[in-house]
Amino acid sequence: MNFFVGITNNEWFRLLAARAPDEVNFWRPRSQQQFRAIKKGELFLFKLHSPENYIVGGGYYLRHDFLPIRFAWDTFGQNNGALDYRTFESRILEHRDQRELALKLGCTVLVEPFFWPRELWIPAPQDWGSGIMIGKTYDSNNAVGSSLWNEVMIRLHGQSTGIAAEAAQDRYGSAQFVQPRLGQGAFRLEVTNAYGRRCAITGEKTLPALEAAHIRPYGEDGPHLVSNGLLLRSDLHKLFDDGYLTVSLDYKVEISRRIKEEFENGRHYYALHGHQLETLPMSAQEKPAKNFLEWHHNNRFKS
Repeated sequence: MNFFVGITNNEWFRLLAARAPDEVNFWRPRSQQQFRAIKKGELFLFKLHSPENYIVGGGYYLRHDFLPIRFAWDTFGQNNGALDYRTFESRILEHRDQRELALKLGCTVLVEPFFWPRELWIPAPQDWGSGIMIGKTYDSNNAVGSSLWNEVMIRLHGQSTGIAAEAAQDRYGSAQFVQPRLGQGAFRLEVTNAYGRRCAITGEKTLPALEAAHIRPYGEDGPHLVSNGLLLRSDLHKLFDDGYLTVSLDYKVEISRRIKEEFENGRHYYALHGHQLETLPMSAQEKPAKNFLEWHHNNRFKS
């Protein structure tokens, strides 16, 4: 199987290692090329810049996307490896002209990241050249890749250093089949893309106005799954969360009569009542799941 070793900003690594988040945005300020080195669920390892030529952690690859800078910050916050938006923007401006801030940011989203203490750092592979600027893909079936893969598995799974690389691959070699667990930011990004960056109800395309809503809230046992999500305009998201709006099992909008009773208003919202959702994911597995829609209708909707 393949895995990737990416050159990592040392300060980015140290800040995130101290935070130990459940997801990170491995962004590149000037990258305008898609990342296709590995597949979803495969390992992406972090290597520090010289002179600290060590592999120091990694995560599981979820997706690569090009995002407006502000959206990347709003989605991942400090998991971008910066304490605040001003610092995030200034790091980008170290590599871009001010006029280039409108360019989208190349973002590689990794979930379930791990950050090793210094005593577990792995020296860069013997074939790592000084001319490598971004990173390198390795195959666990060749000599160098197998050796590195074994060292990573030892650290991830606590095996003794005497374990053979073949045994490590037999036991742990299915990383590409792992379904990565989404964090909040990854959930927002997956829902946003599943709905084609359009509001499910209105078709609105202005990205800053769109939010990923949990159908069953995360704090009430609702998972970070696309099938538990709807991409909604921010005002509709608020109404959905507060129970003044729901979606039926046949994907039609239902507006509560309580809007008029409580606020003596709502004409624009009542115009949406009974309408079929404007946008749905193409994949059947990502469409709103029946059990989540039923939960929302029974537990949230003010009928």
